[in-house]
Order: sequence, then structure tokens, then C-alpha cells
Amino acid sequence: MRTILIGILFNLLIIQVYSQVGFTQEGNASVYTEKFEGRTTASGESYNFRKATCSHLNLPFGTIIKVTNLSNNQSVVVRVNDRGPFVPDRIIDISRSAAEKIGIPANGVVKVKIEVVEGPVFNGSKQVTTTIQTSNTQTVTQTTQIDGQTQQTGTELYDIKVSIIQPKGFTIQIGNYKEMVNMLKIASDLKNTFKKEVQVQVTNVNSEKTYRLFVGNFSTRKDAEAFKEKVIKLYPDCFIVELK
Repeated sequence: MRTILIGILFNLLIIQVYSQVGFTQEGNASVYTEKFEGRTTASGESYNFRKATCSHLNLPFGTIIKVTNLSNNQSVVVRVNDRGPFVPDRIIDISRSAAEKIGIPANGVVKVKIEVVEGPVFNGSKQVTTTIQTSNTQTVTQTTQIDGQTQQTGTELYDIKVSIIQPKGFTIQIGNYKEMVNMLKIASDLKNTFKKEVQVQVTNVNSEKTYRLFVGNFSTRKDAEAFKEKVIKLYPDCFIVELK
């Protein structure tokens, strides 16, 4: 059966509702593992477990968010500098030092609430002060030093040109997404970062529509393997797919 993909061309203009102060979201959080130490994040920074950082699929790089562990009501303030997590039913990955502050074990997955407390922090550093309700109902004030190393443009709007294609050869699958908005954000990042073709395959899994996201189109597996070595630094779960 022929693989039919949708080729997407992006002009990134973006309207970003996610970065508004007060935006909240609940879901599962996980922790960066040791293998990510020193790796380049999607923002271009190197991951450092000592810094209060996190990855999110939509929030602009530099956004300051409060993460609350709903099992003990402990909170920590972190800065978005990476994309992910690319695992179903998770909304955020946080650095190990931040996870320790709110009682999330290294290999644990915990339900959390996130809240945007400030828009993107640009180059430089600042202190962010938040009021936190602890598990014993006492209110405390937490001050976190945030090191800003990324720059973020304003609002975002996607201008999309779509064509149905029947490619041959090999490509790199980045992920499988249930929400189109998540897929579009990652696709835009891929296009801007790697300057390669981005394709989407619409499929149905258990009667639910999903979007498989691919980047690059290569005539040989060897070429695909060489490109994968670049992509895997930002998207560790990527893999090669042969298009037939």
C-alpha cells in the first residue's frame, strides 16, 4: 500500500494563547534522565540538571511557569527551554533539581498543575517570586533565580500550504500526536531548525485520529542515518521510516 503524506510548508507568524499569564494545564509530569545532561535542547541551550528548566510542547521558550505536584501540593518555578515530552498523556518534563524540590522521583510520573506566571525571559537573569501553599496548609514565598538564555518572538499564527505527496525512500519519524496544535508547533520547530521537508501522515489508532510527523526525505538509509544523528540530539525518540 502506498504511503500518502501531507507536505506542509510553514510561514511562522504565530498567535500564542498558551503564553498568557494565568494559563493553566493539568496532566502528568516526568523527569529528565541523566542521559540528557549536556545535550542541546530545542532552544539551543545545553541541558543542565542543576537549573530550574523544563520542556513543553507549546509554551514559548523562556516562559516562566509554576509546577505544582498535586499529590503533595508542593510547587517549583521553572523556565521553558525545550520541546516535549513526546510521550502520550504527559504535558511536561522538568529538570532533576526542580523535580527534587517537589518530591518527584527520578523515574517517576506524577500528576501536576502548571501555571504561566510570566512571559518569556530574554537574555540575562532575574528573580521570580511566587506564593506557594504547602502540604501542611502553610503559605510560603519562594524566590527562584531564573537564567534567561533564549529569545522569543511575539505572537504566532501558522500560514500553511498543503499538498498530498507519495514519496519514496526514507524519512525520520519524530512522533505521533493526537492534538493538531501540538503537531503544528513541533513541525514549525523542525522546519526552522533543520531546514528540511516536513510531512504529516494522518492515521487512525483505536478509532482515534492521530498525526505522524516526519522530517527529511532521503534516497538511501545511509543518508537518513546521517541526518538522524543530528535530529536525535533534540528528539531522542526519533527513528527511521522507509516510505513505500
